[in-house]
Amino acid sequence: MKLLLDMVRGALIGVANVIPGVSGGTMMVSMGIYDTIIGCITNLLKQWKKSILTLLPYALGMGIGIVLSAFSVELLFERFPLPTALLFIGLIFGGIPMLFAKVKGGKLSVRHIALFLAAFALVVGLQLLGQKTGLERELTLSVPNVIIAFFLGIVASATMVIPGVSGSMVMMLLGYYTAVIGIINDCVKALIGFQVMDFLKCAGILFPFGIGVLLGIFWVAKLIEYLMKKYQRETYCAILGLVAAAPFPIFMNAGINSFSVGAVAAAAVTFVLGFIGALRLGKEA
Repeated sequence: MKLLLDMVRGALIGVANVIPGVSGGTMMVSMGIYDTIIGCITNLLKQWKKSILTLLPYALGMGIGIVLSAFSVELLFERFPLPTALLFIGLIFGGIPMLFAKVKGGKLSVRHIALFLAAFALVVGLQLLGQKTGLERELTLSVPNVIIAFFLGIVASATMVIPGVSGSMVMMLLGYYTAVIGIINDCVKALIGFQVMDFLKCAGILFPFGIGVLLGIFWVAKLIEYLMKKYQRETYCAILGLVAAAPFPIFMNAGINSFSVGAVAAAAVTFVLGFIGALRLGKEA
């Protein structure tokens, strides 16, 4: 049962990493597995067997979530933007009680409040910048693009690990979001259709991207582990600010143009389901 639940958690993280405005790191925090995943990543070389066994179901779930989101979740945002947005916001807010538990127990100083506000402003600022960019780049198989894909993987993975910062939003700012999603889709289609040459062309970009992702996750996880050990309350105040700001980019990217009684009612239901789901997943983590 735990294996299945961990795969579900991983799938939600994978979906979150693909959707602009939603952060995989936020999903980790909301489901109470952030510390566990960071610890496994940073101790991968020292306790490789234990770390791999812990991370494997999350990784499998992430892979499933990324593939599913590339085909279905964006469709849900197109047809049911408000209920879908509120589902993710519910999932995020369901983890806030656990975050409060990390920062309570002592007096909050000006430094703690400043870190919260700065983190909150970072998320909002990235979103506002993303709304202004119209830059779109291509990633065809070539030596320069292989190098670019590697560094894109590092950037994307860093933002995957940091709660509240959407890796897909950063990719949009850099102009490569559509290109990467398109290559993932093409790779899946080529694999299903047994088109070997097309698959190899896609893999030529996705492989260095994946290597960059792995290295970036490891480096950023090391940094976060250090901050949590040396400045635990300060770090969690910043994380709380990142998570609290998460609804802003989700609403901005959901494509909500109008409201109806049915949509609001459905959104209320999906919010509650997401909130309860995050609480349950967090308690059983």
